Parts: sequence; C-alpha cells; structure tokens
Amino acid sequence: MLKRKAQDIYSLLVEDEDARVCRDIPDDACDEQPQAFLRQLLAQTFTKIGDALTSSRLVLAWMLASIGSPAILISLLVPLRESLSLVPQLLIARWVREHALRKWFWVAGSLAQAAALLAMIPALVLLPGETASLLIVILLALFSLARGVCSVAAKDVLGKTISKSRRGRLTGLAASIAGFVTLGVAALLWFAPDRAGDSGPDIALFALLLAGAAGLWLAAAAVYAGIPEVPGATEGGGNAIADALKSLSLLFRDREFLRFVLARMLLVATAFAIPYLVVLIQRTGEGDIGGLAGLLLAEGAAGLLSGAFWGRWSDRASHHVMAAAAALSAAVTAAALASYFLAPQLLSQLLVPALLVFVAAVAHQGARVGRKTYLVDLATADTRSSYTAVSNTVLGIFLLSGSGLGVVDAMYGTQAVLMLLLAVSLLASVFCLTLKRVD
Repeated sequence: MLKRKAQDIYSLLVEDEDARVCRDIPDDACDEQPQAFLRQLLAQTFTKIGDALTSSRLVLAWMLASIGSPAILISLLVPLRESLSLVPQLLIARWVREHALRKWFWVAGSLAQAAALLAMIPALVLLPGETASLLIVILLALFSLARGVCSVAAKDVLGKTISKSRRGRLTGLAASIAGFVTLGVAALLWFAPDRAGDSGPDIALFALLLAGAAGLWLAAAAVYAGIPEVPGATEGGGNAIADALKSLSLLFRDREFLRFVLARMLLVATAFAIPYLVVLIQRTGEGDIGGLAGLLLAEGAAGLLSGAFWGRWSDRASHHVMAAAAALSAAVTAAALASYFLAPQLLSQLLVPALLVFVAAVAHQGARVGRKTYLVDLATADTRSSYTAVSNTVLGIFLLSGSGLGVVDAMYGTQAVLMLLLAVSLLASVFCLTLKRVD
C-alpha cells in the first residue's frame, strides 16, 4: 500500500509519461526509485530549510554582530562554512567507497551537524559575547566538516538510486519547497524586531532558529536512513593520502572533468555577488532596507519560484543552465552598478534592492542546480565519489582565495569587486556553453 502510494506521488511529481524510466542506475534499484526519490526529496528539503535558518552570510553573521563579536570572527563565517565542507572530501572519499552502503555516512553527518547547532545554543545564551562568538565559530567548523561527509555520500546515493533524467528535478523541487518555507521564516524575522525592546528577545529568537534547524537535520537523518539503497562496489581501498594524490590526477587524465572543475570555479562569482550586492545597497541606501528579513524573503522567493524550473532544464541540458545562470548573474550585477553610478537614489527604495537580490539569488540557484546535475551525469558509478571529492576539494581551496576580494573592496571599493565579478560571470557563461553535453 505504501509502495503504491509512493509510486503515485512520484509519478505526479516527475510529470512524465514514462515515470518508470531507469537510466544509469542498478536494475535492483529501479522498482524502489519512487520511494528513494521521495525520501531524498524530503531529506534535501529539511536540510535546505535548515541552511536558510543558519545561513552563514545572513543569520549567523547577524547573530554574532548582535552579541558584540569581533569583526575578525564574523569575517570567518562564510570561508569556514564553505571551505571546510569541501577541502577534506578528497581524503574521505575512499573511506566512504570502502562501504557498500553509503547512506549511513550521510545520516551520521546529519546527526553531527544537528549536534553542532544544538551546542551553539548554550554558548549563545550563557557565555559573554566574545567567548560565545569564538565557540560558535569553532562549532561551525565542526558543522562544516560533517557537511563534507554528507556531500560525498549524497551524490553517490543519488547516482545509485535515481535515474539520470530525474536528478535535477529532485534537487529543483527540494529548493522550491524549501524556498516556500523560508518565506515564512523571513516573515517571522521581519516582524520580530518590532516586538523586541532589547537584545534579550533577539538572542531568544536566534536560539529558537538554531534549535529549529537542528531538529530539521535530525528529521532528515531519520528520513534518509530509510532510503532503499542497493550495495555498491567497494574495491580499491588504500591509503587516504596516496589515494587523494592519485584522485587529483583525474584533473590531468580526464579533460572533460577538468573543464567542469574550471567552470565550477568561475561560477563561484554567482555566490560572491550576493553579499557584495547587499553591501552596495546598504551603503548607498538606508541600512534597514537590505536587512536580514528582506534578504531572506528574496532568497526564499528565488528558491520557490526558480528551483523546479532550473531542475527540469538541468535534466535536459545542465551545461546550458550553468551558462544561463552565469549570464543572469552578470546582468543583475551590471544593473546594480548602473544604478549605483547613474541613479543611486534607486538603491534607497524598497523594490529595486529587493529585485536585485531576488534575481541574484535566482542566478545562484541555477548555478548550483546545474553544476550538481552536470557532475552526477558526467560521472559513472565507479568515478562519482572521486569526481565529487576532487571537484569539491579544488573548489574549497579556491574559495579561500575569495578573501582577496576583501582586499579589493578595501582598496578600490565595493563597486570594483562587483565589476570583477561581472567579468568572471561573463567568462563563466561563455565557458559553460563549451562543456560536453552529458544529459
């Protein structure tokens, strides 16, 4: 009965005449694909909502600022969250592959992320500002390391259980659902400051957000544990360091994979553009226009309205999605710069800044969905873990170089950073069009 219900829901969600299509997955996984799809959809939705509740560039930065954190600790939030979840993956990919069932690594990583978030709460509520900030940053580093374990396992499980023409749709649907829920969270944050007379209620609200996010990761772990994953190959175990160096040679042996990694590095511009757009808006207009609630509203709406669109397009031509997302990011960056130089008063209005952030978030969403789908489709069952680990490690190291944008900002201004990101986005768009078609 439950299996039949899962099949009906799955057929409705994929909206395809041939809902039972099975491409590039083991035969044993074909009949279980509806349940695997729904469980991964639900788990991804939970964690994406949790990501919105604990965004390092929004919520955590706002939280640390509210308790008087030193600027140096706030500046570490985004690099730690992004890089530490990527860099170690090359070392753990072999460890993951030595186990026939990889879903348990995702479950363990999800539990660890929940534990790190829960540990932030007493630090936030009980400790002095600087001490609490330092402990929260350390816990964020542990959170990110656990996230890296989940990333390696997730792509392998996805490739083993979901057909090649369904993966982008799953990611897109999860983004849309999470975006809808994020709108409600943003509404809460929008009205909460009006009811808070001092910092106490603010801290209570942040503690509630951390607890809610931790609960979502616990729920995701429970759902993911039930995925009907078929055992995979476990051959090729060896020394992690030696295997890491061997895996890095993929960049020289596999030309198409190298081109994808280069494209992914260029697409980082779509992520970096968002916080610098917000800085430009805040410095030009009124400080509260580009505030936490407004940005969450824009990002939530972007995920809700664009996730499914990008996902379905990615199943047809994921490299075109990456190119379009980069071009859109370049366009919105150009529009923001034009407003800054020609009509700065527009940035002090409510609609224009919100629209800029919304479009930038749509572009970033497309870049994420497109490159994730492209990587899974480019790889085979034997290379998927290595591809994921190598690309994530290289990108993690590259992200650390993004701190150089802060130097450019200090020397030449935020507009100079956006001009640089505009040029990189245009280059990314052209380069992605030259990638091999893998759908």
